[in-house]
Amino acid sequence: MELRMREGHEGTGPGAITPDGCAVELYARLPVGDEPDIIAAAVPAGARILELGSGVGRMTHALLKRGFEVTAVDESARMLERVRGARTICGPIERLDLGETFDVVLLASFLVHAGDVEVRRGLLRTCARHLAKGGCVLIQREGEDYHTDVPRERVDPAGFTVRIVSAEPVGDGVDSVHAEYVFPDATWTQTFRTRPLTREQFEEALAETGLTVDRYLTEDRMWVRAVPMSDT
Repeated sequence: MELRMREGHEGTGPGAITPDGCAVELYARLPVGDEPDIIAAAVPAGARILELGSGVGRMTHALLKRGFEVTAVDESARMLERVRGARTICGPIERLDLGETFDVVLLASFLVHAGDVEVRRGLLRTCARHLAKGGCVLIQREGEDYHTDVPRERVDPAGFTVRIVSAEPVGDGVDSVHAEYVFPDATWTQTFRTRPLTREQFEEALAETGLTVDRYLTEDRMWVRAVPMSDT
């Protein structure tokens, strides 16, 4: 049974819509980018990965092909129905406690920018809680101009257009972002709340849960390898 829509989140378009406004059919269409290569270059071959917020398995499937063992977690059962070849767990990520640890915990899709500070803390605690000794957390951040370079659009080589239409403040440092995905045969929209974090604010958020930046994996600093402070 699906959870209720999260406050400030909504989505439109064909098919099921998840509690954070994501459309299952849309994410089943979106191609995976270079993220699996970034991940593979930052972790040991064959590592056990806990993927938090796996969705329909775009990255899950790419990581499985690269020889990783993946446990895919998402709060939407409808999303997880599309995952193949990986163990799946359905439930809110911020409260997850599996009683086991992994070589790598993956927190992608800008989840670290959750508008609710307590949700963000819960997400990062989940990361730290499930990390094996010597392991790492890989986190995807928003780009530096994510909230200021609006409106903007990108035409994907696959033939669809992604538009970030607006990013409007709603109070307490949180923005409401409205996005559109336009395909030749269908259009989806998503509205969600997200909290901009400077590099310093991001690193402070990590420190709250005992994590620290090991290194930034990309020049734009959107991909980060973090480790427990006790390991540094």
